[in-house]
Amino acid sequence: MSHFIVEITEQEIKREKEKARELRKTRWWKNRVAQGICHYCGGTFPPEELTMDHLVPVVRGGKSSRGNVVPACKECNSRKKYLLPVEWEEYLVSLGKGE
Repeated sequence: MSHFIVEITEQEIKREKEKARELRKTRWWKNRVAQGICHYCGGTFPPEELTMDHLVPVVRGGKSSRGNVVPACKECNSRKKYLLPVEWEEYLVSLGKGE
């Protein structure tokens, strides 16, 4: 498998962060967080405690789109940081929390 570095410019990051701010205002996103469930740990939280996490982080080429953002509790979002889904899964398995 080939690995490559995706060069993301500051301008692209800024644009995606702006798109994320707009997405947070949508009925779709409000409905997602209203459920109060963290995508990662499955915990239940008040909607205002859930953050928007990019499955593929913006700094790694991810987009601020419905297919790439999920509600996450602050703890999971902080721990995941800039990991890709497969890297996060490996991390959870190393903690004994994966499948």
